[in-house]
Amino acid sequence: MRMLGAVFVAFVAAHPAAAQTDKSAPSAATTRSATQTGKFRRPGIRPPTLRARVGARRLRAPGQALEASPPTEGASRAAGVARKRVPPAPGREGSALAERLALQFDLAWTGDYTGLVTGEAGEKTGSAIKAFQRNRKFKESGTLNTQERALLAAAAKAKQAQVGWSMVDDPVTGARLGIPAKQVPNRSPTKTGIRWSSAQGQVQVETFRIRQPGTTLAGVYEQQKKEPATRRLEVNLLRGDFFVLSGMQGLKRFYERAEFKDGEVRGMTVLYDQATENIMEPVAVVMASAFSGFPNMTAVAQAGDALRRKVEYGTGIVVSSAGDIVTDRQLTDGCNVIVVAGYGDADRVADDGASGLSLLRVYGAPDLAAAAFADDGAKGPETTLVGIADPESQGGGAAVSVVTASLRGNAVEPAPQIGFSGAAALDGQNRLVGVVALKTPVVAALGASTPQPQALLIPASTVRAFLDAQKLPLATAPGGLESAKSSVVRVICVRK
Repeated sequence: MRMLGAVFVAFVAAHPAAAQTDKSAPSAATTRSATQTGKFRRPGIRPPTLRARVGARRLRAPGQALEASPPTEGASRAAGVARKRVPPAPGREGSALAERLALQFDLAWTGDYTGLVTGEAGEKTGSAIKAFQRNRKFKESGTLNTQERALLAAAAKAKQAQVGWSMVDDPVTGARLGIPAKQVPNRSPTKTGIRWSSAQGQVQVETFRIRQPGTTLAGVYEQQKKEPATRRLEVNLLRGDFFVLSGMQGLKRFYERAEFKDGEVRGMTVLYDQATENIMEPVAVVMASAFSGFPNMTAVAQAGDALRRKVEYGTGIVVSSAGDIVTDRQLTDGCNVIVVAGYGDADRVADDGASGLSLLRVYGAPDLAAAAFADDGAKGPETTLVGIADPESQGGGAAVSVVTASLRGNAVEPAPQIGFSGAAALDGQNRLVGVVALKTPVVAALGASTPQPQALLIPASTVRAFLDAQKLPLATAPGGLESAKSSVVRVICVRK
């Protein structure tokens, strides 16, 4: 919890006036306590400037060194704080924010950055860079050269892969949060949200939503401080439209963050055994920054939305000869037009946030080859993935690719390349055992190079239930690998 406490310290240091102007602040004694433990900057507040600065330096693109900004005349006589304002190139401001977000997230994954990721640059980011360099016995310059930035990105990616990091939408509360899927592979509904947990409950993540007449953030805050009775608070902070609580709950560490809007509170609670602290403490820091109770409010979400490709390619699986196609719901998010290559425009017939699936339909197409479903789930860890890779990775082509992968729970390893979102996962008899949900984390997507996505399997049983709700009969007769290949199509999402 030292890292989480440092987050609050960083906020108060950067925004000392907040405690004086916040009408919902606790008593003077509590305020002093909160100031000592720190204040958590809410990710929904957009940074006041989009220029990347670390101390007196300007942040370049990942992979390049952080270069000193040219001083204005007399800068040395003004303690070095005056700098020449260089107008950014068109579109550079949004790109710079994305680069800073990527840098801070990567440093958080390696445990070197303990603040809330907002995209604001400052001394804390510079100190984190030096810590990264010191831990790897590089020169502590506070700037990253090409090799060091690449090593940082690789280290962060390895940490994400270790825990199975994935951004998910909670269909019950409407919140968006990051989940360490390998640490919490089990998912179950609760009265007010969803619970993800490990097999023996060492790690748990739970979302909640409170919307009743008279609901206030302060009221929920006071209730959560006392419930359950086993909570012993180390940090308790109420500010504006969010609160943070952390400490011990029984024998577990806990961290809770909640946000308020329009009479509703949405939040998440993370619990983990102290034995898992080395793994989960950095994860909890990242989860704090990635959480969005009301997703459209955060700068991180806005940056991620801005970086989504205007034309995105994925894979769909034909599930009926009448033109019904199932794919990954994330692929179809925000699409103004959806096209199935070779068949024209497609209608989005149904979406299901709980399953992560979308159902598309094309009309007037000749008889399509429907995928054959397995009677049950995957019988072993090995699977064959059939999809259509992004055209950039195959010289503009549209060839159907077949790759082998392994299943670890619902995680698909290694993750296939971009374009396999919605691809078919087959068993040894070439029958459909699931749909690939390809998740490119926003924090990774903000880097300089195209990241390796993370992949999860939406099992055939979930696909069946989704299609049964649409009253679609399923094909079950095995058809072989060639038949499976003919049942996948390229799906193209066009956004404004």
